[in-house]
Amino acid sequence: MSELALQVELREELGKGVCRRLRAAGRVPAVVFGRGMTSVPVSLNTKELTQAIAQAGGANHIFSLKGAAGLEGAPVIVSEILRDRFKGIPLHVDLHKVNMAEKVKVKVPVNLVGTAIGAKEGGLVDFSMHELEVECLPAEIPEHIDVDITEVALGHSLHVGDVVAPSGVVILDDPSASVVSILGRKAAEEVESPEATPAA
Repeated sequence: MSELALQVELREELGKGVCRRLRAAGRVPAVVFGRGMTSVPVSLNTKELTQAIAQAGGANHIFSLKGAAGLEGAPVIVSEILRDRFKGIPLHVDLHKVNMAEKVKVKVPVNLVGTAIGAKEGGLVDFSMHELEVECLPAEIPEHIDVDITEVALGHSLHVGDVVAPSGVVILDDPSASVVSILGRKAAEEVESPEATPAA
């Protein structure tokens, strides 16, 4: 996985008022944290952050920090984004500084592949786990994990334990948890009309 640059600026002042002013100026308050380091408050350009994540294909991409003394060239992943519940714009970002030689735990989107046999027979696809938690080296974080549902029959499920992870990636979720199920349609119950009673 290649690195993309993420421009940041150090934040000298802290507090809710400062964060509001940053957002009004088109910037997102953020914090860079990691093992063995003191958290560093920074800010990012909102538009550039959104475009960088879109270009990377997801927040789990490795970004190389630029523009801040002491953090220049540091590899990070976006650990968490707090968004406005209505507008969806980023309000705060946690950037996890990673050691490229140490494994990290992240959540990766699930991508369903194929059309289930059960769906072709009229079943409904119940997609219950849209993300899987994995552990791997930062450079091996997959953009998504493909889950082939082609052979899932009506009334059956595909579980975490059935998912084949990419090389170097370990799935941490409960192996017995259902990722996707094919639910059968309940047949309409036939109601017989009462037989007519002969006239006396």
